[in-house]
Amino acid sequence: MLAFGSPSSNALSTNSTCHSLLRELQKIWTDIGESEADKDRMLLELERECMEVYRRKVEEAANAKSRLHQSVAAKEAELATLMAALGEHNINSPTQSEKMSVSLKEQLGLIMPLVDDLKAKKDERVKQFADVKSQIEKITSEISGSCSIANSLSTLNLEEHDLSTRKLSECQSHLHALQKEKSVRIQRVLDSVNEVHTLCGVLGLDFGETVSNVHPSLHEINPGQYTNISDITLEGLDQAILKLKTERKVRYQKLKDVTGSLFELWSLMDTTREERRKLPRIISVLDISESKVVEPGALTLEVIQQLSAEVERLTKLKASRMKELVMKRRAELEDLCYKTHIQPDSSTAADKSSAMIDSGLVDPCELLANIEAQINKVKDEALSRKEIMDKIERWLSSCDEENWLEDYNLDHTRYSGGRGAHINLKRAERARITVTKIPGMVDSLIHRTLAWEDENQKLFLYDGVRLVSILEDYKVSRLQKEEEKKRARDQKKLQDMLLAEKESIYGSRPSPRRTNSFRKTNGYHTNGNGSVTPSPRRRNSVGCATPELQTPRSYSGRQNTYFKEMRRLSTVPLNFVAVAKEDTISFSSIGGSEPESPPQLG
Repeated sequence: MLAFGSPSSNALSTNSTCHSLLRELQKIWTDIGESEADKDRMLLELERECMEVYRRKVEEAANAKSRLHQSVAAKEAELATLMAALGEHNINSPTQSEKMSVSLKEQLGLIMPLVDDLKAKKDERVKQFADVKSQIEKITSEISGSCSIANSLSTLNLEEHDLSTRKLSECQSHLHALQKEKSVRIQRVLDSVNEVHTLCGVLGLDFGETVSNVHPSLHEINPGQYTNISDITLEGLDQAILKLKTERKVRYQKLKDVTGSLFELWSLMDTTREERRKLPRIISVLDISESKVVEPGALTLEVIQQLSAEVERLTKLKASRMKELVMKRRAELEDLCYKTHIQPDSSTAADKSSAMIDSGLVDPCELLANIEAQINKVKDEALSRKEIMDKIERWLSSCDEENWLEDYNLDHTRYSGGRGAHINLKRAERARITVTKIPGMVDSLIHRTLAWEDENQKLFLYDGVRLVSILEDYKVSRLQKEEEKKRARDQKKLQDMLLAEKESIYGSRPSPRRTNSFRKTNGYHTNGNGSVTPSPRRRNSVGCATPELQTPRSYSGRQNTYFKEMRRLSTVPLNFVAVAKEDTISFSSIGGSEPESPPQLG
């Protein structure tokens, strides 16, 4: 009993107190007279009561230890959950390395601050996710056109297991993409609304009503406040723009047609510039393409109605001046035919048209339409004849150069050192080159003309005469001309031989009579004082025995002279050798009737 009641060595003060109390208790029991059995029984009870107290304290200490173990484990689990949710895998638990040397309370004291920090960090991360998610939901709803916005926090609670910076970066990237798309859509809406405003101004339509039909929020005072950027709004704006552009195209074409009729009436009626200046702004619209018309009120219905009324007024006025218009258009047709060398239709001649209108046999409008059709036909034919007409002009130009070269060759002063002589020499050199190309030009022109006739199934007429006939006649006349030139050269050589023979017999001094006769053979004549001047354009002389070449200019004439020329060509045979009597040279005029007679000296 004393051993049981003895205190431990680690608690001396407590042990001494227990022994003193036990001694005092034994003294009391002795004084009372308790028996030894009662003393042992009471000491046993006292020992049992002490054991119960110890046992209860041990159980309480064990429970406290268990609770500390559970708290540490719970905090470690919470720490692991927070680290996984936040993606903080680089944090090590302090209890893992110091678990064997640190008490449970110390372990709990080490892990609690870390858990609290991660909780605060989680709360901050949740706020960031909530802000990003709310913006994403808002922009998504704006793009989709949905009015209800889902609660981002409720959506976030389902994803609390992933609050890492990687996930936050993905959400932020998604948000930035949506913000960029929103900016693009806002700009599209602004551009579309501005285009609708421009088109409405051009067409004279109500802008507010037009955009309100797409979405009421688009009709704002400040365009920067547009918030509706849904696909439905953008599609509606695109459809509105397409509809307005279609209307603008229709009105532009209608305005163009009406203005074309107006211009035609102005031209027919000889409208003064003062009257035409009444509609300058309307007419200026047609100077640009339909897609570039942006002037407000340029294509309103009032403008088109105004032009239509003017066309109707001029049309009524045109009916009273129809005969004058018919004569004017007929004159234009004849002038066009003259310029293009096409024979005009005689069925609408001025005298016939005037007689038919006066007699009432034909409607002036039908006659005018017939003349207009003839003008268009002549224009189309002139367009198809353009290539051949250009070749004809080049051929005629070459013929003119050939004629100039012949006159130049007859000028005995062409090699003098006077002013402009070198220019004429250069031109003569170019003319000689051009003349050599004339036969090729004629053959090419004939082949092209025949091809045109085969293609169009009709003859190519030049002032009423078939061009191929003109060219064939030209080739014949040119051949005759070359032959005459050759005979003239041969005759000149014979004359030179006879003259040389005379000079060898009678001396080198020619008589005035022979000199004058010789000069005449080369296209020159005396002027009475002994000097010699060139005889102008003596192409039928012996010295230049070349007939006049037949070109289209030989057949053309304002008063239908080509018909007379054709009759002449068809009834009279071609005689390209016409030697003038004054230019006739006989061998007797050079050497006399008797070769042995001496020359007559003056």
